[in-house]
Amino acid sequence: MNKNLTNISIIGSGSIATALGNILSAKNNLNVTLLSIEDDVVDSINKSNINYKYFPNIKLNHKLKATNDNKILNSANVVFLAIPSSVTVDFILSLKNELNKNSILVNLAKGFGNENKTIVECLEDKIPNPVCSLKGPTFARELINKSPTAFTLGTRNEDVFKLFSEIFKDTNIFIDFSTDVIGVEILSILKNIYAIAVGIVDAHFNSPNLRFLFLTKAFKEMKNIHLQFGGDEETLFKYCGYGDFGLTALNDLSRNRTLGLLIGKGFFTNDISDKVLLEGRIAVNVFCKKISRINSLKDYHIISELYRVFNNSYDVSKFVNEILKN
Repeated sequence: MNKNLTNISIIGSGSIATALGNILSAKNNLNVTLLSIEDDVVDSINKSNINYKYFPNIKLNHKLKATNDNKILNSANVVFLAIPSSVTVDFILSLKNELNKNSILVNLAKGFGNENKTIVECLEDKIPNPVCSLKGPTFARELINKSPTAFTLGTRNEDVFKLFSEIFKDTNIFIDFSTDVIGVEILSILKNIYAIAVGIVDAHFNSPNLRFLFLTKAFKEMKNIHLQFGGDEETLFKYCGYGDFGLTALNDLSRNRTLGLLIGKGFFTNDISDKVLLEGRIAVNVFCKKISRINSLKDYHIISELYRVFNNSYDVSKFVNEILKN
């Protein structure tokens, strides 16, 4: 193996893993491999340079490889975690003995890990590797089509930021930097919650006035929760904050906005939520339980109403009026 290469493993072979891998594999100094449990996806990438399951019409860079062999992690300098948040921590811990002890782990998943902690917190407690967070306003299809795309890198080590600045140099990926790692993680979860709420509002009213009235109230409530959980105010104005919230709340490609639209139009059922990964719904319950231990939920009107939507018989037509009363 060329010693001048940076070996990158991306755990996952879904849309964001494939898009990121495709962009990075175009660089001569990067050796990129997707680690997947989906044998059919591994075969299609290695044999045809196409991920038939997630991007059937896009030819991938010939340098992008895929494998189902965990041993690839032994030589990885950087490991991106691009699998669902609900399984990320347990999956990484199961691979603990395969990980290069010097590799940097980068969490892309947007949701809580075990014990209602962020994924970074869970992993830092269990493994010696440095763990950072990469979050931003990013749809995978935009990324793979080389649209300019932004992330916030949350890391306490400035040298790590310099490394990733070099990794993403001359690509369509732009990054800013924060030492507020937990804040970066928390905002990535909160934006899903409030995107659901915006979807509910838009399902009832096609009103730009109301949409941005509500958006302002939602971002203010996000800020208060973010600060209560130890985040820095500055992080709100990084790509992971306002940018990611705007993308998720206002674009119909967003799964959580779509969940809000389904709820608002009366089409939501538990069966739908079981079939689609909806981090926002899970996170509502976690945040409300945590907030109620520290403070009263009465100061958090939007998330309180969402909690009622998900946990009680609720007339969703009253959702907007209940929010606007406070």
